[in-house]
Amino acid sequence: MEAAVSDVNADPRILNGTELRLHMEDANCSVFLGSVEVFQVLDKSIVAIVGPQSSSIAHMISEIANGLQVPLISYAATDPSLSALQFPFFLRTTQSDAYQMAAMADLIDFYGWKEVIAVYVDDDYGRNGVYTLGHELGKKMSRISYKLALPVQFNLSDITELLNKSKVLGPRVYVVHVDPDPRLRIFTVAKQLQMMTSSYVWLATDWLSTTVDSFSPTNRTSLTVLEGVVTLRQHIPQSNRKRAFISRWKKMQKEGLASSELNAYGLYAYDTVWAVAHSIENFINEYRNISFSFVDRLHDMKPSKIELGKLKVFDGGSLLRRKLLKTNMSGLTGQVQFNEDRNRVIGGYDVINIDQMTIRTVGFWTNYSGFSVSPPKTLKGRRSSYSPLDYKLDNVTWPGGNTERPRGWVIADNEKPLRIGVPNRASFVEFVTELNDSHTVQGYCIDVFTEARKLVPYDIPYRFEPFGDGLSNPSYDELVKMVAENVFDAAVGDIAIVKNRTLIVDFSQPYATTGLVIVAPIDNSKSNAWVFLKPFTWEMWCVTAAFFVMIAVVIWTLEHRVNKDFRGPPKRQLVTMFLFSFSTLFKKNQEDTVSPLGRMVMVVWLFLLMVITSSYTANLTSILTVQQLSSPITGIDSLIASNWPIGYQVGSFAYSYLTESLYIPRSRLVQLGSPEEYEKALRQGPYDGGVGAIIDELTYIELFLSRQTDFGIIGQTFTRSGWGFAFQRDSPLAIDMSTAILKLSESGELQKIHEKWFCKMGCPSEKNLESEPNQLKLISFWGLYLLCGVFTISALLIFLLRVVLQFVRYKKQQAVTPSTLSSSSSWSSRFSESIYNFVDFIDEKEEAIKRMFIHGGNPQGGARVLLVQIDSCPRVLFSYLGVTVTYINIVMVISFSFQL
Repeated sequence: MEAAVSDVNADPRILNGTELRLHMEDANCSVFLGSVEVFQVLDKSIVAIVGPQSSSIAHMISEIANGLQVPLISYAATDPSLSALQFPFFLRTTQSDAYQMAAMADLIDFYGWKEVIAVYVDDDYGRNGVYTLGHELGKKMSRISYKLALPVQFNLSDITELLNKSKVLGPRVYVVHVDPDPRLRIFTVAKQLQMMTSSYVWLATDWLSTTVDSFSPTNRTSLTVLEGVVTLRQHIPQSNRKRAFISRWKKMQKEGLASSELNAYGLYAYDTVWAVAHSIENFINEYRNISFSFVDRLHDMKPSKIELGKLKVFDGGSLLRRKLLKTNMSGLTGQVQFNEDRNRVIGGYDVINIDQMTIRTVGFWTNYSGFSVSPPKTLKGRRSSYSPLDYKLDNVTWPGGNTERPRGWVIADNEKPLRIGVPNRASFVEFVTELNDSHTVQGYCIDVFTEARKLVPYDIPYRFEPFGDGLSNPSYDELVKMVAENVFDAAVGDIAIVKNRTLIVDFSQPYATTGLVIVAPIDNSKSNAWVFLKPFTWEMWCVTAAFFVMIAVVIWTLEHRVNKDFRGPPKRQLVTMFLFSFSTLFKKNQEDTVSPLGRMVMVVWLFLLMVITSSYTANLTSILTVQQLSSPITGIDSLIASNWPIGYQVGSFAYSYLTESLYIPRSRLVQLGSPEEYEKALRQGPYDGGVGAIIDELTYIELFLSRQTDFGIIGQTFTRSGWGFAFQRDSPLAIDMSTAILKLSESGELQKIHEKWFCKMGCPSEKNLESEPNQLKLISFWGLYLLCGVFTISALLIFLLRVVLQFVRYKKQQAVTPSTLSSSSSWSSRFSESIYNFVDFIDEKEEAIKRMFIHGGNPQGGARVLLVQIDSCPRVLFSYLGVTVTYINIVMVISFSFQL
């Protein structure tokens, strides 16, 4: 501070030549002396107080500063409570312990420790700091398990007694928050008590880094007692001004002007004087003068050695305070600014590890980036979002020279085991039960708890206490209530997490998903003799049959004149026509199509058949594979409306849910205690002393149905819940066990435990009442049918048009020959004869028609037509065959895809 005052007075750019004077009084860290000596300073027309270093003294002086309206600017009082509105004239150019304890809580959480022991000095500084640490740890789901308070003026015997008591406790992570102690007494005693070994973790707030930074190089041998300790140091960024002042300080040490090394608080003290000087300059420039006034009440008091009547109120105190709060300057410690709590805008912390008398920086912490191995580039005042997954620190050497993270806990000598209540089930014993009154509890739920406990980062001594007589299932609501009433510390078993239970206890993360379902008798419809008709709707069957007939007629029409396979007696042609159409299903026909139009129709028809056949096969396979269940009950609504008796499991929450949420009369509910009773009640039915259905949790029903084939689940799960472990309210075990269960789930271990208990004879599978697979409807294929119909009708029209043109030409040739009909024949006779002739003409072979034109009345024309026919046929046939071969390849690929 003297160096800062000297620099201020030597700088002509500040205070315009006004001299800044520094009056010092040493309180010797005594609240009493500090409160007395502050009056000796204040009677000298003081405009600002710099200091004190002690938070306890700052509490006392702040009250005096309030009364005399003198700003109090401390560079070392870190008690978070000093930021209260009670002390409006208190400002702080260092960082509050609220910020430091957030860094310490993050450090503890980074290494996964959940319980710590706090060692602190029992004054305002220690108590409020540890209280803030506990608050920050609570945000991380951790806690201070034990608080070890030391007297303000503690000695070695106090430390020894306190640490000896802590050796029997379970946690092994110590956080030390005391005043700077050059003798390092706490760690010296800890080493003597063999508490600086690999099973211990020692963390310290920045008092330790301040202490060791003040050591001279010749005094560094005392660091041997700090082997493996991790501490925090307020981060001060490197700058040319800082390096120049450190060089100047070393020169002052050589000249005898300074006796100790320079620590962070020394740099804060230097900047504090400069901040006050800048504020005074701004005050003088704006208000021109500094005035004081007497306090009437103090002036009227009787004279004493401390002349209180001379104390004066600084008239411009509030204005100077306002100027101080607007400070924005660059100092040795970086940018100096104040936030709304009158604290310095927060910076960061260095994480320090002492290893073999060497002080190593293993990382840095800020509230906006967490832990990093790189120094923070900028020091922001607002907390931004960041992920703890991105945290990173260099390797730390822990006590005993160990580089692996210590576990941080041991089994406490005086710790009582947890009383864990477990349901002693009489049925569904695979989940949890006591084994033959042997006080041995086993089951699926017990294995999940045991494996999860191994992943909790501290020891959990416990003992299982069966709840129930083993002759009937106990009430789970009563079991949970006993946890809330401190009869049990926790409950482990197949305990459903439901609303009324969560109101009195805390549950872990669910380790099994379940919910209420309906189970009822079912009918198996796989034996239906007409099941092969189910893939298609009746409309689909009718349209498909109509297309078979249409294709048969059209193909016969197109092939009859050119294909000898489609000629012969009428009965034979009729049989051939329909056999040809239906044989296309088997992709093998005895008759081949010859005409180009017939082949075109067949290509489209075969493509349609390929799609229809593949779809039919897939749907029929689904029908025959999936068991079809039927029941007069379709869901919870139909069950409620039926007025049938409903069964439920003894001890299940289903009873309260059915009566309180669904308002089902209690008279309809039948209590059942075992799978055997389930089966008997369902077989008897609602009219013969049994039940119409049973409502129970899915997990139990799956196990029940794994041994039954005549019952099935009706509808869907109509509630959603899960099984978890119950703990007393605010128990940290609930969070830690939840984390462990998630790890089991992610690693696949949870599924392995399930398979161990329930998959010995095959895992129980859910047998839901599936609705009948959707039948294939005409609307899904109408595009294909339309395409096939258009091609078929088009081919038929083209054929008929060609035949009509040939017939007209034929009639023209007959007109030049003598007619066998008399000219007196009636019009109707001639029309009938033409119809008969047209039918006969169509029935003729194509070759006969061609010969008829050649030998008719117009041989030249006939020859020309024949040449055209003969000349064009190879081209048309060649083009058709090329397209057909390509199309057949495409159809083969599509067919193979459908088969896949």
